[in-house]
Amino acid sequence: MPLVTVDILKEYLPEVTGTGSDTELSNLLDRVESTIARWLGFPSPDASNTPTIAVSTYTVYIDSYWIDDISVLPLPLNPVVSITSVFADPDRAYTADTEVNTGEYEIDKQQALLIIKPNTSTVGFTKAYRGNKVVGTFGFTLFHKDIVHAVCVYASQLQRAKSSQGKKSQAVRSTTTSYMPNTIPDEVKEILYPYRSSFVII
Repeated sequence: MPLVTVDILKEYLPEVTGTGSDTELSNLLDRVESTIARWLGFPSPDASNTPTIAVSTYTVYIDSYWIDDISVLPLPLNPVVSITSVFADPDRAYTADTEVNTGEYEIDKQQALLIIKPNTSTVGFTKAYRGNKVVGTFGFTLFHKDIVHAVCVYASQLQRAKSSQGKKSQAVRSTTTSYMPNTIPDEVKEILYPYRSSFVII
């Protein structure tokens, strides 16, 4: 199910009235949000094969590093909603005895980091390749207005492009809309850039 509702999208499509296009618009939102999720660096969540920007559960495998004798685990997804479990296992078996106690690490949601607390029994996350396993929920909500706006701008352009019949742009209510159905428009990318994962290779 897409993060943005059809009713919200319709606010960007005043020419669309009634409910006859609701299924089509819902499918469009699914495609747009999946495209944006990939561009932001979101993989497919645990329960689906399709990337999404909505809050979902993910299992990720991460390499750690040290800063001033502090073990740090950079999370590849942001926003961080919650962390369910963390395993530090150089053998990559992720058995119960390798699970890191929740009281031994801090979650820095702003920087998307897990940080081992000082003076705990855990020495640190493992430096082994894919030796750290994290299960958690990540993603956006409707409170992220920039994300909602980006989705609606992109989706509304694609919807209008269907009837543009090869036109490169169209004026609607004194606003000129350019159609780029196969790429994310630059104006949308500008909104999304602050939310793009640093793990994405440009």
